[in-house]
Parts: sequence; structure tokens; C-alpha cells
Amino acid sequence: MTTPEITLNSGTVIPQLGLGVWQATNDETEHAVRFALDDAGYRHIDTAAAYGNEEGVGRGIASSSVPREDIFVTTKLWNSDQGYQPALDAFDASLTRLGLDYVDLYLIHWPLQDPARRLHTWEALEKIADSGRAKAIGVCNFEPHHLQELVDRGGMLPAVDQVELHPHLPQHAIRDFAALHGIAVESWSPLGGTSNSGWGKASKPNTLLDDPVIARIGERHGKSAAQVLIRWHLQNGLIVIPKSVHDSRIAQNFDVFDFSLTEQDLDDIATLDDGVRVGFHPDQMNLGAPTG
Repeated sequence: MTTPEITLNSGTVIPQLGLGVWQATNDETEHAVRFALDDAGYRHIDTAAAYGNEEGVGRGIASSSVPREDIFVTTKLWNSDQGYQPALDAFDASLTRLGLDYVDLYLIHWPLQDPARRLHTWEALEKIADSGRAKAIGVCNFEPHHLQELVDRGGMLPAVDQVELHPHLPQHAIRDFAALHGIAVESWSPLGGTSNSGWGKASKPNTLLDDPVIARIGERHGKSAAQVLIRWHLQNGLIVIPKSVHDSRIAQNFDVFDFSLTEQDLDDIATLDDGVRVGFHPDQMNLGAPTG
């Protein structure tokens, strides 16, 4: 099955469904990436310098039978490397670890509470985009006020804003702002996080995979809770990157193109919006801030 695609404001085309590899070791990542590409049909892999598994992604791509040009690869700049020259150096290091000449999307991983450094970092990403070594550039966890800062600055706008997003936290304000400015929205923790992944202030572990509303919808369609949730993202026009290192789940997460949620299903899922997060609010934690 061919994944639906979204054309970004850079002109780059991104598969709407991809494989996330957060919390996976290099060896787990290598296997998951190769299986996802060769056996499950994925063409989109999402990693980050902070995950510590860019090497595994590169090995998985190299060992697969899928040509590099058919694979959409995303990686991210960690916050300790924000700033103009540090960002350029960190990007070079990511390419080396991946064993690639370019990535399809390069993202700022977190909005530091330092506007000047944020803008210097974005200037570096613009230079990387101009070089062609990143086909598109974007951000993660940017709130509307962070995005407005880039709008006001002028120049390139992010192609993507990757944020925590799931039925408990549908992020309407970010999605509305992004739509107004031609920025695609990508969902991390799209299934609500793992059973023990609550790490932000006042967050709680995943309840979506056991939610009776999701379960009932899954029963009607003969699908798992995870498949229902992935379908919800797709039908909302979101890019979605569920993470797994298990072959069966990787394959199941991709088996979502033979059914559609009804309007009633979508209305029922909308009742789950309670604003509860898995991670921190970006304005409440200066995650990984540089020390100098």
C-alpha cells in the first residue's frame, strides 16, 4: 500500500505515515528500520540526535533494498547545539552518523527560552536548506507565539511543526496557526505515549490504548486501538510517526488504509479532548539548554 503524501511548503513531499524510533537502541533501530522499509512498506523514518540511534537508522537504510531517494529521513537538532555555528556543526555530525549525504527534513527539537539563540539557530537551518543538504527544515514543540516570531522575522517558514498530539491533546490552536501559514503539523506520541512515558508536569501515563471509546470504534471496524488512533491522525491531515521496535506492531501500524473512521467515530473521539499531556509544555521547561 502506498502511503498518502503531503506536499510541504518547501515543495518536498512527505509520506503522511512514518516510523518513529525514540527510546530504541541502535541495534533495535537498525532492525526496525530495515523491517519497516523492506517488509512493512514504510518510506518515512523519524529520528533525532538526542535519541542516540542515528547510526542505527543509517545502518537500517543501508541494509534495506529500498533506494535512498525513495526514503524520507527526518532528524533533529538537540538543544545543547542551538546557536548558529553549533547548529551547523551538529548537522554535519548527524549526517556522518546517518551515513547520508542529505536528510529530507531537519528540525529544531525544542524551543529554547532564549529568543536570540532561537533565531540564530533558525538562520543556520536556512543555510542548511539553501545548501540542499536538508530538503526541508522545521521545528518541534513550537507554540503559536514561537511560530509568530519566525513569521515576523521573514525569510523561510518552517515546513513542519512536530508537537505532542493525540485525542487527549488535539492542539487546535497550533493546527489553526499552522494552517494559516502553510505549515504542516506532525504528531509525536500519536498513540498517547507508552504505558510509563508520562514525564511532564502533571502528565499521566497512556490511557488511550485502553480507552473504551477507542475500543468500541476498533471493534466496529475490526481494528486495534492503535490502528484507530493512527487513522484519526491521517483523517485529520496530520503527519504521524508511531514508534515500535516489534515487527508485528510495525506492520499493524501500517495496516490502516483499508478502513475509514465515520463522522460519528470522529465525534466520539473528540470527546476525549481533556488537554492532558505526556510531556512538558514547551513554555514550562528549558529542556537541554546550552550552558554557554
